[in-house]
Amino acid sequence: MGYSQIYQDWQSDPEAFWMDAAKAIDWVKEPTFALNAAHDPLFEWYTDAKVNTCYNALDRHVQNGRADQTAIIYDSPMTDTKKHISYAELLEQTAQLSGALIARGVEKGDRVIIYMPMIPETIVAMLACTRIGAIHSVVFGGFAANELAVRIDDASPKVILSASCGLEPGRVVAYKPLIDTAIEQASHKPEIVVVYQREQLKAELQESCDYDWCEFQSGVSPAECLPVEGNHPAYILYTSGTTGAPKGVVRPTAGHLVALNWSMKNIYNVDPGEVFWAASDLGWVVGHSYICYAPLIHGNTTVLFEGKPVGTPDAGTFWRVISEHNVRSFFTAPTAFRAIKREDPNGVFKQDYDLTCLRALYLAGERADPDTIHWAQKLLEVPVIDHWWQTETGWTIAGNPIGIEPLPVKIGSPSVAMPGYDIRILDETGKKLPPNTLGAIVIKLPLPPGTFPTLWNAENRFKNSYLSVFPGYYETGDAGMMDEDGYLYVMARTDDVINVAGHRLSTGAMEEVLANHPDVAECAVIGVNDTLKGQLPIGLLCLTKGVNRPHSEIVTECVQLMRDDMGPVAAFKLAAVIDRLPKTRSGKILRSTMAKIADNEAFKMPATIDDSAILDEIKIALQAIGYANAPS
Repeated sequence: MGYSQIYQDWQSDPEAFWMDAAKAIDWVKEPTFALNAAHDPLFEWYTDAKVNTCYNALDRHVQNGRADQTAIIYDSPMTDTKKHISYAELLEQTAQLSGALIARGVEKGDRVIIYMPMIPETIVAMLACTRIGAIHSVVFGGFAANELAVRIDDASPKVILSASCGLEPGRVVAYKPLIDTAIEQASHKPEIVVVYQREQLKAELQESCDYDWCEFQSGVSPAECLPVEGNHPAYILYTSGTTGAPKGVVRPTAGHLVALNWSMKNIYNVDPGEVFWAASDLGWVVGHSYICYAPLIHGNTTVLFEGKPVGTPDAGTFWRVISEHNVRSFFTAPTAFRAIKREDPNGVFKQDYDLTCLRALYLAGERADPDTIHWAQKLLEVPVIDHWWQTETGWTIAGNPIGIEPLPVKIGSPSVAMPGYDIRILDETGKKLPPNTLGAIVIKLPLPPGTFPTLWNAENRFKNSYLSVFPGYYETGDAGMMDEDGYLYVMARTDDVINVAGHRLSTGAMEEVLANHPDVAECAVIGVNDTLKGQLPIGLLCLTKGVNRPHSEIVTECVQLMRDDMGPVAAFKLAAVIDRLPKTRSGKILRSTMAKIADNEAFKMPATIDDSAILDEIKIALQAIGYANAPS
């Protein structure tokens, strides 16, 4: 059965479609219906069911013949460590930690913050919480203390599970001082902190409230799985937005299980037992969905990678991991490939590895520019699949369902809507726009299983943020268009669509043009205020390694490229060459922050930025072309 038929089956009878998909999950009490619309527009799924996430990720596989199969391949070039953990071993470790949490009074519905690096114990911690019905919230280790404090106050955790340190190229990040400062700043005080001691740096523990990871579990009985209601939250994940207070996305248990299990074969085309690798971080939604949960629920082997695409030790690290561990499907952010392309534009490092095991590369998290896709296609000689989704949805909104039927690839498009998602393009009044017209991307309610029904302790904020502008629809916050074949083009965040003399222009489309310059490895376009035209675009260019031409020549050529491609309507005349772009840890370019710097506006330092010093470099570059000057 092809994609069109499956999508039509969902459209004609969504209830039957999602009840059928639910058959792949092991239920304690099977659902008798899928959608619960009693609290419209707050929709829920499988609310009369009883189920356990950890059981579906571990226990059932151990019981059904996968006990000795590798569940996690831990590959850490940061510590020169490679380790295989079987399903049976992972279950034993998880049940033991669950038992320790119960022994310390953690019950169903209690929150546990997990502030840890990319190590197997982080996955153990996540699964241990779901095993006993505790609600975990993973905060990426190394987050600033004040940001951790905000999350402590919002989630009110009983326990914090942590490690003594995280590792970045060239430095060790001590976690315990950050936790201590965050608890001091927070109004809510967690009862205990449990610390996994890493060899690279041991933490000093306070006798009254801190526990060593191993000693914490000593002498306790392993815990069995606790069945929870279908709408019981599995986790809270705080969005890594660049402005405003973080939003706690709630992920209910049952829909999460059904949707992620469905996606592994139908979207990523892997069968149980095969190796799947998502090169992201635990703490971001990709890490939750496709490092931890989806591969294990589906019976795959997941790769847990502690390193970087370049520099640990070189731009061939990804190829080594794929070749060495027989990775079948690989998922990462476009920004990772742009980093590799910049360091190794001719793909020299790839020549050392046999990548015939790889079937496809999947990109998401940031707009995949055509230049990067073409480069990856030529280098890897496999399909390069762009797909689009959000923290809020938890899995693919639009993609190419390779496991159902490979659809023709249209460069620049993440392809078509997945079952469960009715995507529309609307103008500012809520009117549906014709094909190939830029507008707001929205999804008709209800959202499918696996998506979020609300925000943690913030129902009104949920409604105001996502449901108020277009009643009956979920506002994605992205702008784009759809062609005559139903292919979606996600052009920019709604805030990144700029208005130049009355013309609405996509910064994403401009970035595609600049990325075609042979010397440009990565770029961003921002809109700055202009008294005559309202806004003007400015390009920020990162050059390919080894380019030694005068920057003024490259800028002139880029301006001409834009004029040739988009015409004078773009009014593109200014660009600056910079060493690197400011990004969040998940790879999103901080365009709105750079625009505020250019316009001398106040901005909130993003909690998720890799290195705040880069913003000073951006300011200097913008000053050189007449922007970001100190107010008089």
